Amino acid sequence: MGTSVSRMFETLFGCYHSQLSRVFTIKKRTYRVCFACGREIEYSWELMHAQPSSVADQACASLDTAMPVEASAS
Repeated sequence: MGTSVSRMFETLFGCYHSQLSRVFTIKKRTYRVCFACGREIEYSWELMHAQPSSVADQACASLDTAMPVEASAS
């Protein structure tokens, strides 16, 4: 039962990334990996913590450029 409930929450809200690997730096990219879902989470050595995701910002930017506003034909 507990597993099905946690899967439902993960499906609805995403992974909480509570089990993370150590920090990796490969090809000038620094990140940690979530053991539960496999997501790579950017990491900042300067701030010593994970960087916030900019996926939503990138998605909004691509929507703005992909959907040009058309002038209304009257």
